[in-house]
Amino acid sequence: MRLEIPEGLRWTERTPVGRAWLAELPDRLADCVARWGLSVGPPFAYAFASLALPAELPDGTRAVLKLQYPDDDSVHEATALAHWAGRGAIRLLAHDAERRALLVERCDPGTPLHELPPDAALDVAVGLLPRLGVPAGPPFTPLAEEAASWAERMPANWARLNRPYERRLLDAALGMLADLASTQGAQVLVNQDLHAGNVLAADREPWLVIDPKPLVGEREFAVVPLVRGPELGHSPAAVRHRLDRLSAELGLDRERVRGWAVGQTLAWSIGEDQVFPQQVETVRWLLGMA
Repeated sequence: MRLEIPEGLRWTERTPVGRAWLAELPDRLADCVARWGLSVGPPFAYAFASLALPAELPDGTRAVLKLQYPDDDSVHEATALAHWAGRGAIRLLAHDAERRALLVERCDPGTPLHELPPDAALDVAVGLLPRLGVPAGPPFTPLAEEAASWAERMPANWARLNRPYERRLLDAALGMLADLASTQGAQVLVNQDLHAGNVLAADREPWLVIDPKPLVGEREFAVVPLVRGPELGHSPAAVRHRLDRLSAELGLDRERVRGWAVGQTLAWSIGEDQVFPQQVETVRWLLGMA
């Protein structure tokens, strides 16, 4: 099948794994279309970590077909969606593990949460997050294990990219991760990419979560993507407001939220071959917000 790759996925052309994935996409797409009897439209332009296309099933059901980039973070996306069973998140309609393909509920109208004023968006988040934090265990990766992986990679990535930020940031993040990982509270299903672009307006429920990157960890970690994400404002005041409000209204330990936010934000500030300065800036602000 002829396939136009969205601009947001062009980063995959820079690595051997990415190029191999791109080369296989047309066949994977054709196989999924045939297996599930789909009609599909052009890919969504905003896709960054998967190829996502609007789809329609033979019975007229509107869906989204996702062909995942083969990263570790999304391995258990389908399992998380099945675990939530549509409660606050999109429903999983079908899954092909071999092809890393998911057929999921389509959100209509699909407006992202960040289109709301920031405080209205936080109102939605405060209502959604307790519904998503359900008890869970295997096969989801424990947050402590993921944090250990970040801590192992961060010094090497920092050196490889010529020390792109101050050593004190790295030392602070490593220290916080070490303290937090071993002292967690009750373990629930958390989503390490639940920012305001991954919550969409829908008709079945007013707002539904999409694209989870699930882990099992304490509730304080669940709000981290909203605290660090720039979608609801990128400034010291905006970050502090999200940290304070989400911690207070959800009954979370603010300092643990702040520590997890420092650790994950710095870990995610370096990609395959680039630094994301906005995330480094957010870490500087968080460290000044004790």
